Parts: sequence; structure tokens; C-alpha cells
Amino acid sequence: MAEETLKDPVVEIQTTEAVVKNEESFGEILKTIIFALGIALVLRIFVFQPFNIPSESMRPGLLVGDYLFVSKWDYGYSNASIPFEPRVIENRILSQPLRRGDVVVFKHPRDTKTDYIKRVIGLPGDKIQIVGGQVVINGTPVPRVAMSPKLITDSFGNTMSTNIWQETLPNGKSYTVYDFYEAAPKDNTDVYTVPAGNYFMMGDNRDNSTDSRFDPLLENGVGFVPEANIVGKARIVLLSWTEGAQIIKPWTWFTALRYDRLAHSIN
Repeated sequence: MAEETLKDPVVEIQTTEAVVKNEESFGEILKTIIFALGIALVLRIFVFQPFNIPSESMRPGLLVGDYLFVSKWDYGYSNASIPFEPRVIENRILSQPLRRGDVVVFKHPRDTKTDYIKRVIGLPGDKIQIVGGQVVINGTPVPRVAMSPKLITDSFGNTMSTNIWQETLPNGKSYTVYDFYEAAPKDNTDVYTVPAGNYFMMGDNRDNSTDSRFDPLLENGVGFVPEANIVGKARIVLLSWTEGAQIIKPWTWFTALRYDRLAHSIN
């Protein structure tokens, strides 16, 4: 006669309850993760997006190692505002014009996987020219005041002297630019006429910036930037580290932190 295994009904009920509770706990965790990801996605699309600065092109205002927030609401929204750039928006919605002198992040016109950050110099319809290193807008040279030259060490450890200018655009926006060389390749240019729906961008580190002065087809440059490629306005440097910071060395998170750039407003 086969032996019959007896089951304790109390233990069976408790086991079943434990399985149900585990399933409920997993479900709650999953819902929490999805909810958090949804909030992060909404914030990234409509409010702020983080970026880091990998190059010298916007010195002295922005440094390699700066981690900044870019606001999305200033100029409206386009496909460039959305992760993976789905083709769901025709040009822009809630569009607002860029202001001359704004520091903006945009998608490269020929490589939308690449983000650039530059300053708005030319608006649609403007005629822009560089003469002797000085910006000329619609036939009028942009006023600039010479500041004391200084020795600059770049992110590669090279030290050199640079001229420094304070430029003031027609709308009163002032900022500082570096000018390392007296006769750099784009210190003298032809006249650029900015097409409708496009902008002319330049880096503040004038002799070390690939920007709208350079033809994207012939000179591997940027050219004119369509408004649909605008991601947002650079607002604030949240954190900044020197080259000495390393993830595998946690103490360098503090020793290499630039404390004077914490919550630093971007001009």
C-alpha cells in the first residue's frame, strides 16, 4: 500500500500567502521603477537635461569637466528635445526665438547624434562677418574692450598666452572671449547671410572652436544651425571637476572638485 504524504493546511496557507506577498512586492517595485523612469523622462524632455563639457571651445565661460543643466522650455520643443529623436514633431512646438548672446546646446546639422554648445551670434536674416578677429553684425563691428592678457593652461597641460576681449552685442549682452592668435584661419571671413529659420553660432574660445564660421561640407564645421536642432539653453554649472577626478578613486571626487564653480550661473 502506497504511503500517503500528509500536508499541514496551516503551513500550506502560509506558504501561499508568502508567494502572493513576494509577487505583490515585486509588482510594487516594478511599478515604482517605471513611475520613476517616467518622471525622469518627462523632466528630461520638458524641463532640464544634463550635459558635460568635453572641449575647450567655450572657455573662459565653460571649462572641461563642467557638468551643467540645459533648460528645455526657453525655445519650445523639437525632435532634438526627445531622447533618440523620434520624428513626431514638425520643426518646433511652442517655439520662441533664440536671443543673441544665449549659450545653447544644439544637434550638429549633419550629425544629429552629436551635441554642440556655442553662443548665438547671428539671428535669421543677419549678415555676419569676421574682420581682424572682430565680429561684424549687419555692417556694424561688435564693440569689444581689451583686457589684460594672461597665461592659460589647457586641458592637455599646454600653457600659452592669450589676448582677452569683452564683447558687447547689440542687445547689450556682454561676455569674455579668448583670442590666442593674431591671424587665425577664421579671423577674416566673407559675409555669412543667415537663412530664415537658422542661427549663426560661435565659441568663446575663438581660435579653438569649430562653429558656424566653418563649412560643414568643406571644413568639417558646423555651418548654419536650423532651429529644429536646438536642444535648449545652458543655464547653470551644477558641478565641475579637474582632470584629476577618477571614478575608481572616490577621494578625488573632493580633491579635484572646483568648489568655486558649484551652482555657477552661465553668462
